[in-house]
Amino acid sequence: MGAAPATPPTGALDVAGLVGSTFARLALDTAFGVLGSGNFLATNAFVAAGGSFHAARHECGAVCMADGFARVAGRPALCSVHQGPGLTNALTGIGEAAKARTPMVVFAGDTAPAALRSNFRVDQHGVVESVGAGVERVHGAASAAADAARALARARDERRPVVLMVPVDLQEEEAAVAGPPAVLPPAPLPAAPGPEALVALTDLVLGARRPLVLAGRGAVVADAGPALIELAERTGALLATTAMAKGLFAGHPQHLGISGGFSSPPAAELIAGADLVLAFGASLTPWTTREGTLFGADAKLAWIDLEPGPAPAVEAALVVAADAGEAARALCVELTRHGRERASHPEVAAAAGRCAWADQEFADAAGPGRIDPRTFSMALERALPADRTVVVDSGHFLGFPAMYLEPPDARSWVFVNAFQSVGLGLAAAIGASVARPDRITVLALGDGGLYMSLPELETAVRLQLPLLIAVYDDAAYSAEVHPFSALGHDVSLVRFPDTDLAALAHGAGAGGVTVREPGDLTAVSAWAADPRGPLLVDAKVEPSVCAEWLALTLDHH
Repeated sequence: MGAAPATPPTGALDVAGLVGSTFARLALDTAFGVLGSGNFLATNAFVAAGGSFHAARHECGAVCMADGFARVAGRPALCSVHQGPGLTNALTGIGEAAKARTPMVVFAGDTAPAALRSNFRVDQHGVVESVGAGVERVHGAASAAADAARALARARDERRPVVLMVPVDLQEEEAAVAGPPAVLPPAPLPAAPGPEALVALTDLVLGARRPLVLAGRGAVVADAGPALIELAERTGALLATTAMAKGLFAGHPQHLGISGGFSSPPAAELIAGADLVLAFGASLTPWTTREGTLFGADAKLAWIDLEPGPAPAVEAALVVAADAGEAARALCVELTRHGRERASHPEVAAAAGRCAWADQEFADAAGPGRIDPRTFSMALERALPADRTVVVDSGHFLGFPAMYLEPPDARSWVFVNAFQSVGLGLAAAIGASVARPDRITVLALGDGGLYMSLPELETAVRLQLPLLIAVYDDAAYSAEVHPFSALGHDVSLVRFPDTDLAALAHGAGAGGVTVREPGDLTAVSAWAADPRGPLLVDAKVEPSVCAEWLALTLDHH
């Protein structure tokens, strides 16, 4: 990302104004935030320089909006927060974005070094680093523009949030501007696999009979989808993704869906039958590997990631530190050199074609006035256009949209579960919708997640976004109900009275409809034909249905 052509400001600006206008000139064009004294001047300068700002109702919501925007748009966003509690309010969202490898800049005020008695004082540097984000600082009036550019370059290159802190006593200092604005350095070339690693990787592929290509969030960020598909077509490999990367292989005949707790039984059987698993940009968590039990006992694992982190849930035969796309392209070149052009395996496509959850039978378990969450998910899928963004919050319900709602591509899938915090989805969906206002954004969340994020319902209404808020409403924290009730514990503390969420939506200015049976979704189809502002769907789902992923987890424990 280079500097956007613009006329540099003349005369003098204060430091805050220079930082804000520099971000806008460096093509960081969209911001979300909550304004306070520590970020007011910089944010106004950002808008005055041509940036677009969207006010959130809570700082955590602001960060999650920037996260959702960046994931869908494929470029960094800006979040602007006050110092002290403004930043600490945002920490959960910053942690989610850091774990999801989302590039963004968070502008944060900071207390003056001499203000030891300030109520706002906190070790901002320490708390930011504790959740995995990077830290930068404006060091003085002379370096302000360069400091801002450096923060943006780090966010882009390190694929994570970087918090730029500016002490409030420095912000109003005069910063004379002369010459061209700060320019971002070019992005470094993606890391290719080393020669020895590439030879070892090629040998593994050439010796495999039933390879599986497994892609994670790192492959999405690297835009590695086309290269991985070419690799699969050369080798006859099956394709699968982690939950974070759903949509990367959408529509491909060799695609099995999500690997792990969201795998359909036929898909799990095929994954277990692979003798080589090529994991590109995937962290290989217990979610993806079913606590390390999903892959076959004799399967070899090659783990290819730009920054391999903690050891995966299964032992890797080969670890390659490389960009997912570069590694896949280099491997395809090597296979060509060995005479491997295309592999024809019609039985692979035939087997993969039986793996969709929509094709698996289940016994509908709807109770009086309640809809089975699987039936609801399938009906919702049919009621909406195929060209949509899908955002999924955290909670027990999340297995159902992951199983049944299909995004058209990986940039249209925002799985807000890298930190597994409930309640981040609504704000992320707002950011995703701002990134793609030309189509519907579908948010799936539980009633618990909705109540945790209610302030941002007003934000969605104020922005008049084409946002469908699908609430899997079982009046409980069912991620606790199912496991603890199975152990004989009293779960009354995680059950709540039933409430009319559609009425609540009407009170906020949104549309609202209650769904108790599939026919009630006709209102969703009508809205989808002409979406004017948000629509909240209060799906009264049957609470006795335990999601497949949680049932498998309970079995493993």
